[in-house]
Amino acid sequence: MLTVALIGYGGMGKMHGKCYAALKDVVKLVAVADVTPESGVEKYAEEMGAKYYTSGNDLLAAETPDIIDICLPTFLHTEYSVKAMEKGCHVFCEKPICINEEEAKLLLETEKKTGVKVQVGQVVRFMKEYKWLKKAVDEGRYGKVISAVFTRLSCNPRWAWENWFNDPEKSGTMALDLHVHDVDFIRYLLGEPDTVESKCTRDSEGVLQQIFTTYTFGDTVVTSEGIWDYPDKFPFSPGFRVKMEKGTAVLNRGLMFYPVDGDPFVPEMDAEFEGKLDAGLNVSSLGGYYTELRYFIEEIIEGNGKPIAPLSEAIKSAQLVWKEIESAGGKVKK
Repeated sequence: MLTVALIGYGGMGKMHGKCYAALKDVVKLVAVADVTPESGVEKYAEEMGAKYYTSGNDLLAAETPDIIDICLPTFLHTEYSVKAMEKGCHVFCEKPICINEEEAKLLLETEKKTGVKVQVGQVVRFMKEYKWLKKAVDEGRYGKVISAVFTRLSCNPRWAWENWFNDPEKSGTMALDLHVHDVDFIRYLLGEPDTVESKCTRDSEGVLQQIFTTYTFGDTVVTSEGIWDYPDKFPFSPGFRVKMEKGTAVLNRGLMFYPVDGDPFVPEMDAEFEGKLDAGLNVSSLGGYYTELRYFIEEIIEGNGKPIAPLSEAIKSAQLVWKEIESAGGKVKK
């Protein structure tokens, strides 16, 4: 059985923490670190029989588990991923993996030097509706993709530690934090786009809050919208409409397929783990988060050599987002 240490017990850390409680058949949580005791981290560590550390650095100095899971704010991802890799630990790090090209280069160099496995939390690749779509497109089940629209709509994540999401130098803006999910999946589905053009809206301080991007893949046109400054009571709303030659797939609080010939139907999808979470996030089920962590653990155990969300892919997705931000006029525009 593998061992894992969790660094960061905020919203996403709690998500991963619940997953590890459900993954006791393949992994043992041996340590957890967080700088905010009021997060409930001490109680969680006690429940899991794990050691509690008040900082990630203290944990890294004392522990050498098989896996280090990093659920810290984005601006800390590279620092702790590099430290964990240099200890010889496999690394699972939340997305987005890094803030700039310098960090991207360092991460790739360290991964190559140490030879450890690294997976990034591009969880959409593991969600059942998106997995169904990926398989259908790869198989050509309904013909070629003609056009697609992806959306990811949210209220503002002001709940985070020291409001770091709303500091563009720490989060990279909503484009890098939220919109990157759809950017990553679009690349996963269709490859690298031929053209990219973005427009955005901003808040009163000029910070990018909503982005609209158009991509072309030959004669296929795809658009993606991401926003995180809708009113506080606005529900988190991810979705897509993908028009293929033989029908259209629509995700809108449930997946439906509308064939050119015949009646609409709900596609058969892989069963998904249904553990529940109440940690202040805009998601309530462990679902794809459980799936991605289990996949990484089993990849390490079995050495199947088929990573679904490797470091190199996450970096390419971040690079495309940076290109979009530049196209839209930058993170902040006075």
